[in-house]
Amino acid sequence: MWARCPSIRAIRVKLADLSRYAEAAGLSVRGAFHPRPEDGVPSRDTEPVGTLVLLGWAGGRHWPSFAASPEAVDGALHPLDRWSERVIGAMAKEFGAAALYPFGGPSYWPFQRWAQRGDNVFASPLGMYVHPVHGLWHSYRGALCFRQRLDLPPKEIQAHPCESCAAKPCLDTCPVGAFTTAGYDVERCAAHVRSAEGAACRQGGCLARRACPVAPGQAYGAEEAGFYMKAFLAAH
Repeated sequence: MWARCPSIRAIRVKLADLSRYAEAAGLSVRGAFHPRPEDGVPSRDTEPVGTLVLLGWAGGRHWPSFAASPEAVDGALHPLDRWSERVIGAMAKEFGAAALYPFGGPSYWPFQRWAQRGDNVFASPLGMYVHPVHGLWHSYRGALCFRQRLDLPPKEIQAHPCESCAAKPCLDTCPVGAFTTAGYDVERCAAHVRSAEGAACRQGGCLARRACPVAPGQAYGAEEAGFYMKAFLAAH
């Protein structure tokens, strides 16, 4: 599970270096924390993880890096997951870390729990995590586990953006009412997206998600939104 790179481990890894490398590779550092036993971060034998660094996307600005990749056009299954494994795996090797991913299960690593520890995210009425800056337009593609405790800045405390949103248009916009305060009806959603009436969702992305007033300027473009909808239908 652990990359073997003694020469890199001999120097002190800095979060700023990780961030620069990630941005050049088409990713962002999406937060970091020093794991506690209850966080569910795996250890190597009896050696605990000192720092977990989350990697992912924020807004649509990272999409071109994947769209230009071999994985995006080779026709094989799970292109984004394979791109993530290649890019994050190379980053893990470069910095002497272990790479973990939110896919490939079951079972799955608790990335949502880790996101709450390392990033500023909050549960939204749609069930997705909302970010005060990126809205609903972000994702986690993997994580790096380091044996050492990296120096981390204090986590910035931000307000839950949904608490000040009285209208909550995300709950009223879905054409088939798949999102309610009681939960998400995935079967109703998938049936609608497959139908002729679901063309707007299928081609431009979830209408309920697009109704969120937080960070509308970071919404995914049509190509990216259509990619995710195609993957959603393939899974349901």
